[in-house]
Amino acid sequence: MTGTSQTRLVGLDVARCLALLGMVATHVLDERTSSGDLTAAQWLAGGRASALFAVLAGVSLALMTREPLRGRPLAARTLAIAGRAFLIGALGLLLGALDTGIAIILTYYAVLFVLGLPFTFLRVRWLAPLAVVWVVAAPVVSHLVRPELPDRGFESPAFDQLGDLPQLASELLLTGYYPALPWLAYLLAGLALGRLDLRDRSLLGALALGGLGTAVLATQVSRTLADPAIASENATGMYGTTPPDGDWSWLLLAAPHSATPFDLAQTIGSAVLVIACCLLLERSLRPAGTRVLAVVFGAGAATLTLYSLHVVMRTDDVWPPEEPSAYLSHVVVLLGLGAALRLFRLRGPLEVVAGLPVRLARRVAPGQRSGTNR
Repeated sequence: MTGTSQTRLVGLDVARCLALLGMVATHVLDERTSSGDLTAAQWLAGGRASALFAVLAGVSLALMTREPLRGRPLAARTLAIAGRAFLIGALGLLLGALDTGIAIILTYYAVLFVLGLPFTFLRVRWLAPLAVVWVVAAPVVSHLVRPELPDRGFESPAFDQLGDLPQLASELLLTGYYPALPWLAYLLAGLALGRLDLRDRSLLGALALGGLGTAVLATQVSRTLADPAIASENATGMYGTTPPDGDWSWLLLAAPHSATPFDLAQTIGSAVLVIACCLLLERSLRPAGTRVLAVVFGAGAATLTLYSLHVVMRTDDVWPPEEPSAYLSHVVVLLGLGAALRLFRLRGPLEVVAGLPVRLARRVAPGQRSGTNR
């Protein structure tokens, strides 16, 4: 949200909903067809859906910290966001213990919020170029450092891994499926977006074109420079990083979940495109149409609850069965619950819990305004 209005930006909820459905698709649907080609779902959502979530996290962080804060209110808000991150991270550790075959993003997501706190003091004129620098520099630093780190030992962070904190920190920051240090580029891009006037149609149009251009350019340059055989072999995605013992040519790939400069640039571009288009859709509708949009994509206002539900649904003892045809069941459940929550003006239960630190901060700093679209 921008400006002085306290109304919710429904377009951001639409984007969150699309990110949720995209991540569900990558978890449930096949990656390749019987002939070996990429499926449409994998081509569209592979790597992009989770990146969209991370960019939207930056937008949310910007909306929570958009006002200049000094003294006690600043300390209260910082502690509130850190507390929110702690609760989300604990939920991620809990879900990581389930036998789902899913790399749980929430603990990495929480680390991103904490890492992003120092950057909330920056204005957009600093955030945008910093995001560009991070896209290039972070993968290079990761490539240099990871050979000295222990091999990844976990599929998803879980509570039983707290006994080996150095290993857990290594995976959360650099060697895991969603490595927080390279992924900070997504958060920085989202922070920059959140500092803009997201109700300005001309600006949104420019952002959509810029996002599309960035994604296409990164893809085409990568295809020109990268080894075609390696690119084809890894088209369905990697496991968060390039091989720790690989040569520098691996950084030319734009493969999903490779955290290379081209992967980060491509997925940031696609995320900006989706967010801008969703906000433009909202701006093009009359109030009645916006209300309908908010209900249809109501899942986007409860993604923490519904993502967690999706993970639980992927366990062996919970319906539906683990097969591609189950995707429709996931979609119906998530969209149905999201619409019901929106119709009855309810927040997701996990959103209520995770938002508790922020609500407490408002009580100790009643003079500070706070937006509603988080």
